[in-house]
Amino acid sequence: MIYIQIFLALFIPGILGYGGGPSSIPLIENEVVDRYHWMTVNEFSEVLALANTLPGPIATKMAGYIGYDQAGILGAIVGVFATVAPSLILMICLLGLLMKYKESPKVKRLTVVVRPIIAVLLGIMTIDFFVISYKGEGVWQTIFLGAAAFFLMEKLKVHPAYVIAGSLVYGGLILA
Repeated sequence: MIYIQIFLALFIPGILGYGGGPSSIPLIENEVVDRYHWMTVNEFSEVLALANTLPGPIATKMAGYIGYDQAGILGAIVGVFATVAPSLILMICLLGLLMKYKESPKVKRLTVVVRPIIAVLLGIMTIDFFVISYKGEGVWQTIFLGAAAFFLMEKLKVHPAYVIAGSLVYGGLILA
């Protein structure tokens, strides 16, 4: 039964997550945290941070970890397959239509409409992470880490993977 749950928890966001990983992350969070209660929001944010540091598509990395966490290696395989299956099925079945209508004004308008929705979903997830950080570590630690991350990435152009790794080290040494 767990394999079916893993498959559904990661297949449904793959179908509904139009736009790739960033649009499916809040949907995966809803399934993993709210529906199946496999992780807390804090644990999910740590998995998200870890997935961001590794190369490749973020949703597949998260799916592999979540599947492995719940059901071992077979769970990881099911999770990764569930994440790539919607794209695989659509590409096989609809390749001809996709090539025919990819320059359609209606398809381009759909993309323009969907982008703000993705931004709102990511914003809500960010606020949830901020609230949990604020409650768990306090306002000053949260402000310090947020400001340091902003300064490093926006002003000094440090790669986000290094900022996340530095935050993990800071959390392990200072906040533990």
